[in-house]
Amino acid sequence: MLKRMTSKIGAHVGLYKADNQVPPLPSPPASTHSHQHVAMYDHRGSISTDRTSASMEEAYESGEVRRVRRAPARPKGTYRLADFIIQRTLGTGSFGRVHLVRSKHNLRFYAIKVLNKERIARMKQIEHTNNEQQMLASDPGNLYMVMDFVPGGELFTLLRRSNRFPDPVAKFYAAEVALALNHLHTEDIVYRDLKPENILLNSDGHIKIADFGFAKLCETTTWTLCGTPDYLAPEIILQQRYNKSVDWYALGVLIFEMLSGLPPYHQPETNHMLLYEKITRGPSFIRFPAAFNENATDIIMKLMEGDPSRRYGNLRHGAGDVFAHPWFREVDWERLAAREITAPYLPRINGEGDASAFDNYPEDNAAAQYGMPGADPHGHLFPDFEYTSPLL
Repeated sequence: MLKRMTSKIGAHVGLYKADNQVPPLPSPPASTHSHQHVAMYDHRGSISTDRTSASMEEAYESGEVRRVRRAPARPKGTYRLADFIIQRTLGTGSFGRVHLVRSKHNLRFYAIKVLNKERIARMKQIEHTNNEQQMLASDPGNLYMVMDFVPGGELFTLLRRSNRFPDPVAKFYAAEVALALNHLHTEDIVYRDLKPENILLNSDGHIKIADFGFAKLCETTTWTLCGTPDYLAPEIILQQRYNKSVDWYALGVLIFEMLSGLPPYHQPETNHMLLYEKITRGPSFIRFPAAFNENATDIIMKLMEGDPSRRYGNLRHGAGDVFAHPWFREVDWERLAAREITAPYLPRINGEGDASAFDNYPEDNAAAQYGMPGADPHGHLFPDFEYTSPLL
């Protein structure tokens, strides 16, 4: 049932009491492979099934699902690819890559995500791509999304270099993620792809959530199977209807991974079916390291509760139950939301446009093909993308 799967980058978020600043995290070593288990654990791809994407299209056509369109918060500007100077690649994926670029007009640095239309259509990821926001321009072959450049790199990189985070450090990042999820949920958005790879560090060390390819407006429930295998809630795996509580489940997985260095159901050999079997058995089968304190174990168990009706974040008080948990006792949520708490790790940024926190990728002369005129057989599938390519 789950064999046919495919793989696939921002919203800004804004917690310790005044007398409880977060202990700083030592600067990580230069190598990302300083620990034995790190070398065999690289970036994880996200997945989505063809079958569920197709069923969604059929449901739309039949009128079973009502399309919900949110009015844009501000007018969209019109930009062309020629308005930017492409500097380097920040990341790659199944559908394209992300570039560091510089505007010719204001000289500011941005990140542009470039997605290949043909690949998106072939892998039936049209709905997910159209859900992504902050798009500014497209051409016959590609879609372009212009976003803020977040120079501190991925939390994933920092975690792999550090091996694991001390409890106060993991608590800081978990609390900021909790604020971000709560904000998204109040806007009726389910995120669905939480993981360290999608959490970026700003120059001040505070986080930004990235990659909204699987985010979706969700007032009640949805059912598309998508996300990252280690972070999937059991109801997603079982292809049941689910709600925004799947994001709180993923927060539990994130807390475990930050404290231990690996996700709770990690196994050396990739075997998704075995992984999914463990997830559906529930967190009572997780082996918690002895170093975990009682409150950390308890919040993970409550967030990773297999029954969504009993899961923290999905109860009567919503996110309030998460914020009030004893593990977060020291957190001053108002001060953290205002970014008045010093982050435990400050990225080393050498001026504007410094992308040294990101891995190096082969450029493959990819940018030379952008903006070329040609046939656009898939353009009608992306009606919300503004078309500014030269006419043929």
